Amino acid sequence: MDVTLDLALRWAHFLAGIIWVGHNYSSVVQRPTWRPLTAADLIDDRSPRFQALLNREHGFFRWASVVTWCAGVLMLWQHGWLAGAVALQGSLAPIGVGMYIGTLMMLNVWFVLWPHQKKVLGLVPAGVEERVRCSRITHLSSRTNTMLSIPLLFFMAAGSHGGFLLG
Repeated sequence: MDVTLDLALRWAHFLAGIIWVGHNYSSVVQRPTWRPLTAADLIDDRSPRFQALLNREHGFFRWASVVTWCAGVLMLWQHGWLAGAVALQGSLAPIGVGMYIGTLMMLNVWFVLWPHQKKVLGLVPAGVEERVRCSRITHLSSRTNTMLSIPLLFFMAAGSHGGFLLG
């Protein structure tokens, strides 16, 4: 095993994970409850509310999810643990569960949140009512990932600090 590659993958996984999951927690702190957008928020793309939404959703976190997931899978592969994690075998079961949760979270970002967010931001043509509806979906999608991050972090830590519980 190449120690330098392993170190690079660990730091890429760690830093990208902080950016990705940190974005979710930041969103919860800044906007703890859902406030529906109004048509006025979406019609005037210079309104303070729309600009705040646009600035928050800059896309950095989406690519951080890909880097986090790829670095994690590459680390498992490099250690020869990928098949055991996928099959949830023995002491690799916790990290495998974490991998599945992380996969769901990344798919949620790219296939639920982002397509709707593009409509909210006006990057994809949509009527005002559709954009308002999509803003609710993006909010729920983001909160789903925030809630999934709790068991994800638990199982990631359990992979190194508790896998003995499962054999």
